[in-house]
This record gives sequence, structure tokens and C-alpha cells, in this order.
Amino acid sequence: MIAPDEPASAAPTPAFLYGTAWKEEQTEPLTRLALRAGFRGVDTANQRKHYFEAGVGAALKAALGAGDVSRSQLFLQSKFTFLDGQDERLPYDARATIGVQVAQSFDSSLAHLGTDYLDSYVLHGPSSRRGLQPADWQAWQAMEALAQSGRCRLLGISNVTLEQLQALCAGAAIAPKFVQNRCYAKTGWDRALRAWCGAQGIRYQGFSLLTANRTELGGSVARGIARRTGRPIAQIVFRFCQLLGILPLTGTSQFEHMRLDLAAAQLELSAADVSALENLCVTF
Repeated sequence: MIAPDEPASAAPTPAFLYGTAWKEEQTEPLTRLALRAGFRGVDTANQRKHYFEAGVGAALKAALGAGDVSRSQLFLQSKFTFLDGQDERLPYDARATIGVQVAQSFDSSLAHLGTDYLDSYVLHGPSSRRGLQPADWQAWQAMEALAQSGRCRLLGISNVTLEQLQALCAGAAIAPKFVQNRCYAKTGWDRALRAWCGAQGIRYQGFSLLTANRTELGGSVARGIARRTGRPIAQIVFRFCQLLGILPLTGTSQFEHMRLDLAAAQLELSAADVSALENLCVTF
């Protein structure tokens, strides 16, 4: 298995990703706003059911055309989604083999985003809740071929269990560099999977960090840290996640919140703060 080290030619992995799910007609203006705020990592998917990837591409074209950013400064991540996760607006031929579907979806993503390569290409979840099925291996092998061709720099997988990830790493020719999961405080922020990722050199990307943890973040621990630091809870959570080794995603639609989220990197939290937040499932 090839070790998941980042190729020298890949764009630097940013400390924050802007997530573009569920934005529909606002995808283009919000992505443009995120780039203006300073985001250089953009996460999307070729899944019209929940993403408008072409809208992301329109924002990128405008920013590149205006000279606001160069392609080499951008970290672009998209995903292949199986048929069960799509609606009728498919980016591939439903009758084709899985390998052909991956290739067609990838080519469509490049066209949407106006680029000839992706920095990261992610399998948008295994095809079943347990184990890995033949379809998963066919998709991964097609993604490995894209990585070997140089058209995508790094591979990842999302919505995955620890057992599925371990099986993938045991059988893959190219290991995933990223795991992207919805992250819950009640599981210690996916503690077991994060620990295994850390041991394997795989970067954990966390999404729904705020929306999946409203109850926990409304408790005395998070509110106490917010009072002491004078900083909003969202910024505290994102900095906590960075200190925990999580690469956070945010999908905020407010420019000021974008700036605050990016400024989380300058926020100082104590080891006690980090421990208390990591154990919110016990202490909230």
C-alpha cells in the first residue's frame, strides 16, 4: 500500500475548508464570498441532490479571472457519489460500470470547476452501512487510477466507519489521505476513528461541527469558555477542532462569520479547555 504522504506537487492542505452543500442558487455568490474572506480550500461534490458544483465553478472562474487567487493557491475537493445518493440529475450513465461512472463523474467535476486536476477526490460514502461491497472496491480502484494519472493528487472517503476504513486501508493500493465524517460530541468527536486516522497519517475532516452538537455546545462548558475568552462559541469550536487534529468545514453564509471562522487559528485555548470540550458528552 502506498503511504498517504502528500505529493510535493499538491497544493498545501488548508487549515479550514469551505463546504458548499445545500446552497443551491446561492452556491456561486457564497463561494465567491468565501474566497474573498480568505478561504483557499473548497469542498464540493458531483451530487446535484445536495450540491451545485457548477455554481462553485462559476465562483472560481470569477475569482481567478479577477486575479483574486491563483489555481496553485486553491485546494479543490470533490466527491464521487453512488447512484443511491443521487437524484435524477446524474453526472454519469446509470447503466455503466462503476469504474466508468467514476471516470464520467470525475470528468464532469473538472468541467464544472474549470480545472484539469483536483487536489482531493473523495468517495462519498461506502455503498452500504456495514463492510465494503464489490462496488466500493470498483469505485476505489477507479479513483486510484485517477490518482496514478496525476489528475487528482490525493484520495479520501467520507461517511465511513472505523471498520470500513481499516478494511479499505488493508486492501487498497493507494491509501486514503482524508476521512470526512459528520462529527458528534457524544462520540468524543469520533474519538476512536480519529485516533486510528492519526496513527495512519490520515487527516480527519469534520463537518456539521456546530449543527450536530447544538445541545452540547449550549451547555455550561462551552458557554463558560466563551465568557472567559470573549469569543463566539463557533470560533472556539473550530479552534478546538484544529488543536484536536480535525480539519474543520464550515458552510456559513455570513461574511463576518467567515472571517471569524478563519481567525480561529489565532485563538488560544488551554489544554484544560480542549479536554473539557472533547469530553462534552460527559460534562455538558
